[in-house]
Amino acid sequence: MGSVTINKLIEDFEKLSIGDKEYAVDVIKKQLIESKRTAIAKRAKEAMANRKKGLVKRGSVEELHKDLESG
Repeated sequence: MGSVTINKLIEDFEKLSIGDKEYAVDVIKKQLIESKRTAIAKRAKEAMANRKKGLVKRGSVEELHKDLESG
């Protein structure tokens, strides 16, 4: 996490006013949401690329389950 440790972050957070704590939590939540959104978009691109390459298997749940068991 660079030069800031989690413990230092928590220690400094405790020193903030309630208003600043609420603002910090809001910013962190928004950054987390954006990080998750970015990760989902990356995974979707990978999945589409795998589909184009023919690496995606299709079938019923039963067929996929049998395939997993035989592998």
